[in-house]
Amino acid sequence: MRRTLQILIVAAGMLVSLGGRDAFAEQDFGIGEIEFTGGKYEKEKFTYLILSPLKIEDGKEYPLLFFMHGAGERGNDVEKLLPHLPRQMCKEEWLEKFPCFMVIPQCRNDEQWVDQAWSEKASVPIEKNPTDQMAMAIAVLDQSLKTLPIDRNRVYLTGLSMGGFGSWDLAMRRPNLFAAVAPVCGGGDETEAARLKNIPIWAAHGDADTVVWPVRSRTMVDAIKKAGGNVKYTEYPGVGHNSWTKFYADPEGVIPWLFRQRKKPEE
Repeated sequence: MRRTLQILIVAAGMLVSLGGRDAFAEQDFGIGEIEFTGGKYEKEKFTYLILSPLKIEDGKEYPLLFFMHGAGERGNDVEKLLPHLPRQMCKEEWLEKFPCFMVIPQCRNDEQWVDQAWSEKASVPIEKNPTDQMAMAIAVLDQSLKTLPIDRNRVYLTGLSMGGFGSWDLAMRRPNLFAAVAPVCGGGDETEAARLKNIPIWAAHGDADTVVWPVRSRTMVDAIKKAGGNVKYTEYPGVGHNSWTKFYADPEGVIPWLFRQRKKPEE
């Protein structure tokens, strides 16, 4: 029997509890809202999804799994965020094994987490300032850390495709925050790989991917290894631009690995 916990609704820095269940009750997702100002936005409202643990104990802190979606989930309709890892993590068997908060910001239509062409084989330098969408995602992340009972030593980041690019970018911008990062079929700026040398990373790609070329993951992995980092890499033979399906679904794979990682309190 699925839980009947209160759903958390976060609005512009305020935490409000709403008794009962909302339109996403079968997935046990709550809807968060943030008022964001930055770039072309002035007090713009963005919504995002929050998955909560099956049971929240008073005084206990939980891991945070921050997920960056792909291009197909863009827009301003949070229901579009449900496919792939969110739909997997909301199943009871996964939440029972990995009790956590999962937070999923949503990139607007025709925008990107990182401003670069996905089909390019060569990387571009990381920008000094994040895109508007990445800045919004960081604001959602910071608000979640402030308003939810999160274990700061167990904050995890993953994303696929456009969100794979976003995961590499965000990890470089907040290298002291994450206990582990798992970018899927994305790419980053390998010249700045040293920023990531202290973060456990597990990247994945399909070797038949022609939307985002696997060289983008290979280049990042090689650069992190050269910088002395802790990085794993899985490349699936014959798999195209859907490597996240196998990567996330393995019950002995990346999700259990993420939740085993912990930052040392002094980091």
